[in-house]
Amino acid sequence: MGSPPTPDRSLLARIFISPDERRLRSGWRLLGQFLLLEVIAVIFAISLGNAFLLSPLQNRTLLAVQVVTFLSVNISVYLARRYLDRRSLVSLGLVWSSQALRDLLSGIALSGVMMAMVFLIEWAAGWLTFESFAWDTQPWPAVISGMLIILGIFILTGWQEELLTRGYQLQNLVEGTGLIGGLVLSSIIFAVLHMSNPNYFWSALIGLVAAGLFLAYGYLRTQQLWLPIGLHIGWNFFEGAVFGFPVSGLKTFQLINHTDSGPDFFTGGAFGPEAGFILLPILLIGVGLVHWYTRQRKIVGT
Repeated sequence: MGSPPTPDRSLLARIFISPDERRLRSGWRLLGQFLLLEVIAVIFAISLGNAFLLSPLQNRTLLAVQVVTFLSVNISVYLARRYLDRRSLVSLGLVWSSQALRDLLSGIALSGVMMAMVFLIEWAAGWLTFESFAWDTQPWPAVISGMLIILGIFILTGWQEELLTRGYQLQNLVEGTGLIGGLVLSSIIFAVLHMSNPNYFWSALIGLVAAGLFLAYGYLRTQQLWLPIGLHIGWNFFEGAVFGFPVSGLKTFQLINHTDSGPDFFTGGAFGPEAGFILLPILLIGVGLVHWYTRQRKIVGT
């Protein structure tokens, strides 16, 4: 005799539980991670006090904010991945190897090339007026400490934003909505997360969605997060600390001081290149660079 028919799942089970295995559906997992993130961030903010939150966003204050965000994102993603997804954190694309180190460093270098193109295009167009190098107006110890602090900030930023957006959110959204839906929705979320940044306006939303898709391409080509983490770190570091542009509306320590006079629709104005038309061709070049770098890559399973 055959096995008895499997009883239909209850309405609650169909709403909350994945049909493939006994765990929450991807949408509920995403909501759970978001709630964990908010609760943990509030706990850290209260425990560390509000003094740094009320101060102007100078390098050290920004570093303190990034540390709180870093801890909140990492803890919430770990807990959600472990207890809601029932997967390991490494399975998001964090397998460490010599290839991972190459991806990380290559991502930083590729973004450096892209940001150098932005600088050279604006300089050739006459929209940049060079003023000075940092060491012309500051002592060397201040220059070195400023560079190290901002590098630390951008390492934390690159890690936490990629772990959250291209890691947890993208991969759960792909499971729930398919590849295209996951790419688009995760990139929109990435752009929306920056809406509180200074000088944010409509073109920044478009630019950041495009940047999110570019970073996701680095993940898709490798099935690991190390390349997009490197791309993210390198973009912010070279954009702000080296070439002196605003980083998504934030002014940081900068090695090159210059005055911008180009049209905002092209340069991005006070928000930086992410809000300017210049970003789109640069991202297309970046896609080509990522494709070239990964042209012989064997996809590593997670």
